[in-house]
Amino acid sequence: MVASPRPAVTAVRVVSVCFLVTLFAGCAGSARQNNIQAPENYFSMTLPGMGANPQMSPVDPIDAHLRSLQVPPPTVVREALMAQHQRWAGTPYRIGGTSERGIDCSALVRNVYRDTFNLELPRSTRGQVHEGRPIDRQELQAGDLVFFRPPGRYNHVGIYVGDGYFLHASTSKGVIISSLNNSYWQRYYWQSRRALEPTHLAQLGGSVFQ
Repeated sequence: MVASPRPAVTAVRVVSVCFLVTLFAGCAGSARQNNIQAPENYFSMTLPGMGANPQMSPVDPIDAHLRSLQVPPPTVVREALMAQHQRWAGTPYRIGGTSERGIDCSALVRNVYRDTFNLELPRSTRGQVHEGRPIDRQELQAGDLVFFRPPGRYNHVGIYVGDGYFLHASTSKGVIISSLNNSYWQRYYWQSRRALEPTHLAQLGGSVFQ
């Protein structure tokens, strides 16, 4: 006949099992807590006029792909455009120019769309003003085209980056970010167009997180 386990030994085993179950449950709980998302504006850009120069937020390569799925499309597009601004900022304006040595407004728009979204736009403002569909100024989202009719021979175009600002090649200051609320741009504002929906632009420009 086999002797039954002593009560003291049985009690020790039960306590050990309970300890292991509690330990594993605690680890699972910690893993769930680590999946809490950062605030939406944590990865957003600082735009001109808000106390700091535009700059990219740090990107952790480990969770870059995951974040690209969590960030709203307008934010993805804006960050991609701000990366292009860093590349082109200060480039002088030159009519007919297409490079860092000098560039005009429609060439900048074309280059940014091609390099960021792999989307080819017409070379001229005259051609770009027929792209996509017209939208009201109040509907503007990052990536939309904004057109102006200033004095002189040529119309002007830029790319809206959000919060009332747009990226463009200024005839006097080169490639900069300006406010649509500036009296000059308000006076000569013409129309806005959406070449591609923000969701599609975000999918094409999502490489900014990779």
